[in-house]
This record gives sequence, C-alpha cells and structure tokens, in this order.
Amino acid sequence: MAWRPFTKAEELHITEAVADAEKGTSGEIRVHIDRYCKTDPLLKAQNLFHHLKMDETELHNGVILYVSIDDKKVALYGDKGINEKVELDFWDITLGHMTEEFKNGNIMAGIVAGITDAGKRLKQYFPVADDDKNELTNEISYS
Repeated sequence: MAWRPFTKAEELHITEAVADAEKGTSGEIRVHIDRYCKTDPLLKAQNLFHHLKMDETELHNGVILYVSIDDKKVALYGDKGINEKVELDFWDITLGHMTEEFKNGNIMAGIVAGITDAGKRLKQYFPVADDDKNELTNEISYS
C-alpha cells in the first residue's frame, strides 16, 4: 500500500483548496507530498515540476507546493511565466505563512495557507480569463 499521510477527508480538503484558489487565477497550483527529502527541497520541487509536466501549461504559470513531511522541508517552484513577471522574493511571504503553521505542528493548515496565498498572489499577475480551463489536475501527488 502506498504511503499516505492524510485521510481521504484531508486530501479532499487540500484538493478543494486548490480548486478554490484557482477560481480567481489562470495559474495552476499543484501539491506534492514527500515523506523524506534527501536534497535541497527547491531542487526537488523543480525536478517534480518538470516530471509532472507542469511546464506544459499555456501561460507557463504553474506552481508546485512541495512538502517533505518527516524532514519538515518546504519549497515553492513557479514556471517561467511567473518568474518573468514577479519580484525575486515573490514566494517568500507564502513560504513564511506555511512554515509558521508547520512550526506549530499544523501541517494541513500550512498547506492550505500556502495554496490560498499562492492563489491570491497569482491572481495579481494572472487573473482568471473567461475561457480559462483547468490544465492540471488538482490531485495531490506523492513520492
């Protein structure tokens, strides 16, 4: 059986948070959960971003929230369409909200805060279009 740190209800809560966050933006948000991270979490997020084909969105405005549960590591990696428009520290506020919750032992709250914040921040640069379509699944990926 595959490792799953969340109940079905918790997974649903996360995927619903992704769907809600994406309602206001054409940006695409994915959550990836690892048990361990033996490398730099940003490097891992970048590798997963490409492995999950998140770099194939039309506007190149996807972002992955990477969380390593046991190692308590987190990273956000955005596609080139985002990075071309935003300041270098764009994701620092989102990471700050997530890590604050994680420090208090609130993994779920940290993930949902990250999703919500990412959606709000993406909306500033990538508002939802009338013809917007969900290009990536909202499901959590695991490794």
